Amino acid sequence: MHSLIHAIALDPSKCTGCTNCMKHCPTEAIRVKNRKAKIIKDKCINCGTCIQICPFHAFSGITDSLQTIFQYPYRIALIDPVLYGQFSKKVTPSQVIAGIKNYGFNDVYETSIGSELISNYTKEYIRNSHCLPIISSSCPSIIRLIQLRFHELIKHILPINSPVEVTASIVLNRTMKELNIPREEIGIFFISPCTAKIYSFKEPLGIQSTCVDGAISVKSLFLMISKNLSKLENTDAFCPSGKGIAWAKVGGQSKALNIEKYLAVDGIENVMKVLDEIVNRKMNDLVFLECQACTTGCVGGCLTVENSFLAGYRIRQLLQEFDSCPPSFHTENIEKLDIEKFLFTEKIHPLYSNKLDLDLSKAIEKLEKIEEVLKTLPRIDCGACGSPSCRALAEDIVLGYGKEKDCMVNYKKCLLEAAIEEKRQAKG
Repeated sequence: MHSLIHAIALDPSKCTGCTNCMKHCPTEAIRVKNRKAKIIKDKCINCGTCIQICPFHAFSGITDSLQTIFQYPYRIALIDPVLYGQFSKKVTPSQVIAGIKNYGFNDVYETSIGSELISNYTKEYIRNSHCLPIISSSCPSIIRLIQLRFHELIKHILPINSPVEVTASIVLNRTMKELNIPREEIGIFFISPCTAKIYSFKEPLGIQSTCVDGAISVKSLFLMISKNLSKLENTDAFCPSGKGIAWAKVGGQSKALNIEKYLAVDGIENVMKVLDEIVNRKMNDLVFLECQACTTGCVGGCLTVENSFLAGYRIRQLLQEFDSCPPSFHTENIEKLDIEKFLFTEKIHPLYSNKLDLDLSKAIEKLEKIEEVLKTLPRIDCGACGSPSCRALAEDIVLGYGKEKDCMVNYKKCLLEAAIEEKRQAKG
C-alpha cells in the first residue's frame, strides 16, 4: 500500500467524533470509530478539507517551524503570491519581503518565476500534443486524485514540475554559481498555502528528488510579519511576473495561455464531476483543464488566514498593478533557461486504494461479499456507523474494519423486533 498521509496530523484529544470531516472528505479517507476520527492512509490526497471543516481544530498541517531555517547558513524563502493576498492593501509586497528578510532569510524569490516558464512551455506543448485535454500539474492533490480514481487520465497530465519546484531549481543553481555557496549550506523554504504541496516535497511526483528543504505555512509567516509591521519599510524592489501572480487564484494559469478552449475548475468535488465528464467523453473539444482542489484556488488553501474571496480580490489588484511591469532581476532570463531540466523524469503510476486482495480470485470473492452485505444495509448513507456511506461500511465489514452492528438503523431495528418478540412471548 502507498502511504499518502504525511502532511496532515490528527490530535485525538481534540476530536469529538462529530463526523463532519468524514462526511466532507472527497475520497472517503476518514472513518469515525469509538468517537474518534481515523485517516485511511492510502485514500488520503492531502487536500486539507478536514483541516478546514473541523470545528474543533483536531486536524492540522505538518509544517516546519520558523526556527528551523537557522539550521542553514544561507536561507532562501520561496513566496507563493497567495501570501500577499493575506494582508490589507496598506501592506505592500515590498513590506512583506522586508519582513521575511528581517526575520533571517538571506534572499526571497517569488514562485511566479516558475509560473512564467511553465506557461511558455504549456503553449508549445499544446501545439504539439494529440492527447487532449491537457491537465495542469500544478496542484498535487489533483494529481493524487487522478492516480487514485481516474487512471485513464494520467497520460493527460502536463509533464512539467510545479512552479515551486521549477523556481527552487533555478534559484538554487543561481545561488551556488553566483555566490559560490555549497549545496549543503543552502536552505530553501517554501511558504505554503496548503498541505498538498508540503506532501509533494516528501514524496515528489514526476521527479526523483526535490530542491525544497522545508515548508512553512502562510499562516506562520502572516503572524510573524503582522507583529513587526511598524518596523517594515518599502525598501526592496518588487516587480515579479504579473501573469505568475494570477496563478494564486483559479483561472490564472489558463488565462496566461491566451487560448479559448480551456476550463478552470475549483473545489475538489467540482473537479471530480468534471473529470468524470471527461472520462465519459462528454467534453471532446476541451484543450486545457486547470483543476484546483481548493475553492477559489490556492488562495483558499487550508494553511491560509484570510477569506479566500477577499484574498483573491487583492491578488487581482496586484495583477492589475504589475501585469505590465518590465522584467526584473528574477525574471529577465526565463526564456534563456533549458526547459528540459524541469520536465518529469519519472512516470506517474496509478494508485489502488480500493484493492481488496492481491489474489484476484480472493478479491472477486470479497467483492461479492460486499455486494451481499450492502443488500442488508438501509442505503441512506447517514454516517452514524462511522463510515461515510453504506457501501463504505460494507467494504469495512468485509475487510475487517467494521461490524454489522455498526449500522445504527439496522441495530435499532433489531432491538425493536427483539422487544416486540419479548412482549409477544410474555403475553403468550
